[in-house]
Amino acid sequence: MFAANPVSPEIPNKIADFRLWCPQESTARHGLKKVRIIRGMRRHMTTFALLFTIAAAALGSSAAAQGRGNAPPLFFKETWLITGPAHAIAPGENLLTNANLELKLYGPSATAADPDKRIWISTPPTNIWTGMTTTPFAATLRDKSNYVDLTGLAKVHWVTRASGFHVVRPVVKLADGTYLVGEHADASTSGFLESEFIFATQRWMKLDIDRVVTKGTYGPAQDASAWVREPVDLSKVDEVGFADLTPGSGHGAGGYVNVSTFEVYGKAVKR
Repeated sequence: MFAANPVSPEIPNKIADFRLWCPQESTARHGLKKVRIIRGMRRHMTTFALLFTIAAAALGSSAAAQGRGNAPPLFFKETWLITGPAHAIAPGENLLTNANLELKLYGPSATAADPDKRIWISTPPTNIWTGMTTTPFAATLRDKSNYVDLTGLAKVHWVTRASGFHVVRPVVKLADGTYLVGEHADASTSGFLESEFIFATQRWMKLDIDRVVTKGTYGPAQDASAWVREPVDLSKVDEVGFADLTPGSGHGAGGYVNVSTFEVYGKAVKR
């Protein structure tokens, strides 16, 4: 048998004081009334929570539908064309499966005389490979009939792989001839990875397209950053592509990027 717990002499006094202050608690009838009130409050709170959940779900569905409605269409898709085994891209070689596009290759390694210092086409999956480049490299695609509006929810969906500290970054050429490279970087080293990003969320740096290096303005510390400060107008973009700003390491493991399937979603703007 367990001994009864001793009751502090202060407790009965506190109960009596409470009943004097709140006499409605002194009878069982009012005690039951209190229970009914609390249960009623719980019912109201449950009903409110249910209505809130339904309203939140409705708003979420509306926002999702609106987002889908505003999503731009596929502007182009390129999966690359290869003939034979992996090799250095020859001048004038056709790598495109989409006849509406033009491919632009930039940087000294795009046209190097030595195949082992040039950009390559590789497989599987078919991709542009920067492992043999001895300089930074960029490639862009240009629709022959249209600019592309990359504002709003316009995006790139691509399949990429990287090695070492190399990353794949987006490149755009504006209608006024300005080249920019974006801050987004994909660097999957375990295998080819599908990913995407929205253009409107990017910060950009100007790109010296001949050398494929970033440009900035030298000045005091607070002004030395190369990020473009003025708004970038993406409503009329001439070319869209990618860059590897680091030279490749050669055959085998080391440093490089691979860019396979490349899709751009945006609104066509007639040239």
